[in-house]
Amino acid sequence: MRVANLDGRLAVVREDIAVDVELASGRLFGPDPQAIYDRWAAFRAWALSLDSDAPWAPFDARLLRSPAPRPRQVFAIGLNYGEHAAESGFARPGTPPVFTKFPTCITGPYGEISLPAGGHTDWEVELVAVIGPGGFKIDAASAWSHVAGLAVGQDLSERILQMASPSPQFSLGKSYPGFGPIGPWLVTVDEFDDPDEVELGCFVNGEEVQKGRTSELLFPVPALLERLSHVTPLLPGDVIFTGTPSGVGMARSPQRFLAPGDELVSYVEGIGELRHRMTG
Repeated sequence: MRVANLDGRLAVVREDIAVDVELASGRLFGPDPQAIYDRWAAFRAWALSLDSDAPWAPFDARLLRSPAPRPRQVFAIGLNYGEHAAESGFARPGTPPVFTKFPTCITGPYGEISLPAGGHTDWEVELVAVIGPGGFKIDAASAWSHVAGLAVGQDLSERILQMASPSPQFSLGKSYPGFGPIGPWLVTVDEFDDPDEVELGCFVNGEEVQKGRTSELLFPVPALLERLSHVTPLLPGDVIFTGTPSGVGMARSPQRFLAPGDELVSYVEGIGELRHRMTG
């Protein structure tokens, strides 16, 4: 099942057609995409019952927005691929490094992103997990049952600000407006043959700059949920950026960063792609 945010309204998507959830459910569920995670089990059961008689209609993909537009908590994981840890000059971590991206940075799957003046903005394609039923002290064995679905994400990072102080400002440097694209929709876990084994990557102006597989994650999604939830409760609709594979611009020689006019395309196998144009 694919769950989408169409211009601020909750929808279920099948290929090139969609159902408006509020209208199709007779207002059993409201139009707010973020609110549905608080009623995830009931919504999922209803959505899976949709058939060909539902009011499916073509939709304009340009109206797609983030499927989790206003999460209460956004977690991001650093150095979660061994080759990325190495290119960044770090040993493989024994526990996942965690920071946050402020929720105001979240944007949709398509459009323009304004680059900070004088900055060095880097790309980091990531698999994003969105929490359905929340929980505290979740076990890894049951963790996938707490995931509403998966989406494509970009953990865009302004490296000068990120490294400007003796203690790196990871959260601040990664939270400019538009620096958290998510989309193009949420794909439920049951749609994957193996949610722990999917390809992801990104292109800048048609050139492949990152490619990896989530089977290379040092801390897979279930391990992340267990680790995070043993410290703080995970809430419905929370977002987890799970880490990026190697190939970031900061680690290249010479270093390379995004510039106005660049097109950044990010993808995750079985989900879809994000497409953004950088502006000054």
